[in-house]
Amino acid sequence: MNVDVTAIRQAILAAPLEIANFGEAPDAATLYIPSSHTKALRLESSLVVGGRGVGKSFWTAALSSTELRSLVGSAVKELDGAKVGVGFSGTPNIDAYPDAETFRAQIDAGFAPYDIWRAVVLRWVTRLLAETMPVASWSDSLEWLRQQPELVARRMQQASQYLTEEQCSGLIVFDALDRSSHDWRTMDDIVRDLLRAALWLKAYPRLHAKVFLREDQFERTVTDFPDASKLLATKEELIWARHDLHGLLWTRLINTDGESGKQLRWLYSSVLGNDPPQGNGRWALPDELKRETPAQRALFEKLAGPWMGRDKRRGVPYTWSVGHLADGRGQTSPRSFLAAIKQAADDSLERYSSHFHALHYESIKRGIQKASGIRVDEIAEDYPWVPEFLNPLQGLNVPSEYQTIEERWSQQYPTGPKAESSSRLPPQHADQGWQGVRQDLIRLGILEVRKDGRIDMPDLYRVGFGIGRRGGVKPKS
Repeated sequence: MNVDVTAIRQAILAAPLEIANFGEAPDAATLYIPSSHTKALRLESSLVVGGRGVGKSFWTAALSSTELRSLVGSAVKELDGAKVGVGFSGTPNIDAYPDAETFRAQIDAGFAPYDIWRAVVLRWVTRLLAETMPVASWSDSLEWLRQQPELVARRMQQASQYLTEEQCSGLIVFDALDRSSHDWRTMDDIVRDLLRAALWLKAYPRLHAKVFLREDQFERTVTDFPDASKLLATKEELIWARHDLHGLLWTRLINTDGESGKQLRWLYSSVLGNDPPQGNGRWALPDELKRETPAQRALFEKLAGPWMGRDKRRGVPYTWSVGHLADGRGQTSPRSFLAAIKQAADDSLERYSSHFHALHYESIKRGIQKASGIRVDEIAEDYPWVPEFLNPLQGLNVPSEYQTIEERWSQQYPTGPKAESSSRLPPQHADQGWQGVRQDLIRLGILEVRKDGRIDMPDLYRVGFGIGRRGGVKPKS
């Protein structure tokens, strides 16, 4: 059977390459667990840190799904049969946890964030035990917590004993904590007290907390409390290696529905000489395709060819496609990678119908453009101030002298950066002037400093913000 590149391109477009960003439970057939993430998913790992799009909300949704938790349990045995609740997330659930306005109101009423988090835990534990407590409002729950300290302690012991008898564990997950406040100082108090509450839970052997934090939240003063070292010892990071991104891609390709899935599994078999293994109603990857091996490289070469041009001087698609999607810290998110591959297939179908590989190298470059645009939209959601300060740099070429960048900022904002920006968290160091903004952009991986002191920007952001580079991927018009 000869390769029908048109059919392969159409099959890639039919594949489930989008990654949900709204807290929905992911499709069980496309679940991929990077080996580096298994440590972060263990019950003992109470603190998990990661950047935008690396899986914090994905794992929150997966852990709260009974079906997916059983699949995760095949890699992390202690999660199999665990009872899981969500103590905060980007999906509103006022009965389970307060929203930002309710949080603010309770703090203004004199309740410490530490007690608010303990009330969240107590509501979850009470549901677990089928017991009762005041839940008509968060004020009622907090007053009960304040007035009944002995009953609270007994309730917690009762929960731990119940889980011991059931021979399972309880886990409560916290995510999207940037949505709990619009002010950095309040945010610090909220996160610090959540970590204190996670430490409080460690006194009960069967009860666990898992707190997913953004890197910029973790880097602040949220761990300056007694015994914080006990939590820091459990800290893990969510990072995607290049081989994990390719493993994720092929997990999704071979689990595509219908004829498209058959085409992609045939392509897989044509390279490896056998079909992917099956189990639990899904197609799986063998271990050699979860590591950077000749087999994994050969699979992508079957899709995209050996070079990013007519010869090896232009680079290798297997590495190029990931490297040009990395941020200033060298990290590439799965959402960016999968979006680039899908756009490359669409562009190849439209522009290069006679090309002998499914993904043309010029289309892969346009895939970078698409992924960069998506990433810019995402960063604007989390940090609305970022486009405010990068849009004035449109048309600039990098690397650039920092002075040139600051001059553009000063022309656009002659009174300097402002610490107030929309209803989301502002730049952390805006009070330090343009140097503070520069520091925040570097910390987020949007800007990077070269050895000669000039400011550079990775393609992931440069292309989407309309900033040029000699010989690099061109910004989209």
